Amino acid sequence: MDVPEDETLLENQTERHGPEQPSPGAARPAWAVTALASVLIFTTVVDVLGNLLVILSVLRNRKLRNAGNVFVVSLAFADLVVAFYPYPLVLYAIFHDGWSLGETQCKVSGFLMGLSVIGSIFNITGIAINRYCYICHSFSYDKLYSYRNTLLLVALIWLLTIIAIVPNLFVGSLQYDPRIYSCTFAQTASSSYTITVVVIHFFVPIAVVTFCYLRIWILVIQVRRRVKTEVRPRLKPSDLRNFITMFVVFVLFAICWAPLNFIGLAVAIDPDSVVPRIPEWLFVVSYFMAYFNSCLNAIIYGLLNQNFRREYKRIIMSVWMPHLFFQETSRGGTEGMKSKPSPGLNNNEQVKGETL
Repeated sequence: MDVPEDETLLENQTERHGPEQPSPGAARPAWAVTALASVLIFTTVVDVLGNLLVILSVLRNRKLRNAGNVFVVSLAFADLVVAFYPYPLVLYAIFHDGWSLGETQCKVSGFLMGLSVIGSIFNITGIAINRYCYICHSFSYDKLYSYRNTLLLVALIWLLTIIAIVPNLFVGSLQYDPRIYSCTFAQTASSSYTITVVVIHFFVPIAVVTFCYLRIWILVIQVRRRVKTEVRPRLKPSDLRNFITMFVVFVLFAICWAPLNFIGLAVAIDPDSVVPRIPEWLFVVSYFMAYFNSCLNAIIYGLLNQNFRREYKRIIMSVWMPHLFFQETSRGGTEGMKSKPSPGLNNNEQVKGETL
């Protein structure tokens, strides 16, 4: 029978998470449960609809089909992973005030949650490196990001993601936490492992992305200060807008995930003194902030990128006029995520734009 096994699982894991964690049977105010469920329902719905719009937009619009957007589609897929499986199980746990789906479901849910998180940060890092190469090393960009190389880089990102998440199955760090109704990474499972995870999966990628975007900002400032010189980098207004779009994606990811990672680092360094001092509300809010991030990227593309915004409208209109969905979009926008098409992905459309 599953129920006794689940109760034992919850009891054991409650002891590991520290004194601030309520027992599985502890009552939480109805307004708090309603708020958490509402946030997660909104996140899940927007995550699914928004990221499906992103993927369909890139597939339909020839101007969006380029090397840079291959990483954008990969990032959208990473966000969809949690919306299709872990989030619905979290909602089930919220509505039933505990986990009753068995240990196997718990491990699978936690594994996919980690796969999505690490896949997201690695894809954001890949996007930053892509933007850096395109803007700061434009003459070698087409060779670096050919069709074949781009697909290999995306495959490498997901291979590294899987390699990064597999050790959790052996360390025993994927556990149910009743505070957040989720099977997720237990920060107190192993101090050394938690520190390693936070550093390699968060701080190192953040440092790489920061370096790339800092170099781009420096180049943009230099270009703006010497517009009238004879030698100018090939930097178009659309390049700057697209860079800003992905920079906003990165900043929001860092804001949403930083609290949870700093809490995890503090807990890992000194669990005995830190765990009792962390208010439960702070821990819960930090987790649901991280969950909420999965629905933001599609919104950012729609707000800041004209091509995506137009394609969103066409796809939504096709709900009432289905014949529009099967019409591939080749005109009607000049603001792809990468202004200069990669030869491997778009041989026949060399877009010319004015430089800054």
